[in-house]
Amino acid sequence: MTVVEVERRIAAPPEIVFSYFTDPDRYRIWQGVDADLDPRPGGLFRVRMTGRSRHIATGEYVEVDPPTRIVFTWGWEPDPSLLDEQVDVAPGTSTVEVTLVPDGDATILRLRHSGLPTERTCIFHNWGWDSTIERLLVAVAGGDPGPGPFPDI
Repeated sequence: MTVVEVERRIAAPPEIVFSYFTDPDRYRIWQGVDADLDPRPGGLFRVRMTGRSRHIATGEYVEVDPPTRIVFTWGWEPDPSLLDEQVDVAPGTSTVEVTLVPDGDATILRLRHSGLPTERTCIFHNWGWDSTIERLLVAVAGGDPGPGPFPDI
C-alpha cells in the first residue's frame, strides 16, 4: 500500500480553512461540482469531482475536531464506463487525514492519504490532491479557481 502526503501554507487561519472542508458551498468551489457533506463522526460525504470527470468520491467521517483535524475514509463509486485502475479505490478502503496547524495568521495544511492499493493509484491521487489543494489556495484567497483539473479518464 502507498501513501500520499501534501503540505501547504495557506494565508488564512485554521477556522477559515476548516470551513472549506466542511461547508458544502465552500467545498464545491475547490473540490467538486456536487457535494453532499455531513461532517460529523459517522456522517457520510459524496462528491462529484470538478472538470469533465464523472468520478464520484464517497466516504465516512471518522474524526472531526474543529478547526484542526478531519479524518475520513475515501473511495470511488464503481462506474463500468470509467474502468481505470488509477481510481480503483473502493469506498471505505483508504483514509484521508487533514491536519491544520496555526502559523501566525496563516495555516499549515498537512494532508495524508493512506491505504491506496498500488503505486499507480498513489501517483494519480498525489496529482489529484496537489491540483485540488492549489485550487483551495485560490478559493481561500477569494479567487475563482475556474473549472476543475480532472479530465475524463
